[in-house]
Amino acid sequence: MELAVAGVFLFLAVVVAFGAIKIVPQGREYTVERFGRYTRTLKPGISFLTPFVEGIGRRVNMMEQVLDVPRQEVITKDNAVVQVDGIVFIQVMDAAAAAYRVDNLNYAIQQLAMTNLRTVVGSMELDEVLSQRDAINTRLLNVIDEATGPWGVKAARIEIKDLQPPPDITAAMARQMKAERERRAVITEADGEKSAAIARAEGAKQAAILEAEGRREAAFRDAEAREREAEAEAKATEMVSTAIAKGDVNAINYFVAQKYVEAFAQLANSPQQKTVIVPAEMSALVGTVGGVGELVKAIAADGPPPKSPPRGRSAVPTTGA
Repeated sequence: MELAVAGVFLFLAVVVAFGAIKIVPQGREYTVERFGRYTRTLKPGISFLTPFVEGIGRRVNMMEQVLDVPRQEVITKDNAVVQVDGIVFIQVMDAAAAAYRVDNLNYAIQQLAMTNLRTVVGSMELDEVLSQRDAINTRLLNVIDEATGPWGVKAARIEIKDLQPPPDITAAMARQMKAERERRAVITEADGEKSAAIARAEGAKQAAILEAEGRREAAFRDAEAREREAEAEAKATEMVSTAIAKGDVNAINYFVAQKYVEAFAQLANSPQQKTVIVPAEMSALVGTVGGVGELVKAIAADGPPPKSPPRGRSAVPTTGA
């Protein structure tokens, strides 16, 4: 009998211990109710309750959660039908508010996201919907975060997963994109041809300028050469004239021999001449050349040229066939 009573007391002690000691895992919070009324919230760790008076009300997940927004058809501002779905990232900040201010928190947030998604997308045109996803996400986040604030929930972010326009609109957009790319290609090709033509024109211009400068430089150099040659000829003529004025016959022989040699060279180089005419009196030519040599020596010594006896005739030798 006593053993049975001891067993009953031991069983009651175990029941009381399990009812009074509560261990809350990390990432969760438990609400405590006393006779059905919320009193406090248990944080992660070990806690003690009053047996038979207090009990666990709701077990709330405090970690960030991901909720799917079901796919739905939305009519845009320009009467285009698109299929839209998304995801919502939420986190419970107040366990008591999330437990007692809304029933079925996840379902409520899903419905709130769907209705606001229809509102936001319906107020925009199709091109804006397809190109401004970030703007849609921001507007939805502001609306849902404000609506879930009283529930103790923080909406971290909202993302549009997929946007599907009707097939005919998709085909029209593909044709439009192809036409736009072809237009850009034509413009790019035209710009390239224009740049190439400009480059060729610039090259021809620079070549013409350089060629003109080359001709100008060549003409300048030719004129300078002719000027130097004329100066040398004038100086030689002056020296010979001075020698003639002093009575030197070799100066006259210099000019005569020069003209004689030039005429003989032209005669020998003529393409129409088959027979070369050689002067009969070669001794006269030799004497003339000797007189020229003595004249040159006299000029180099800056003194009067020496008087040399005439060799042969001082006149122009006659030519014979």
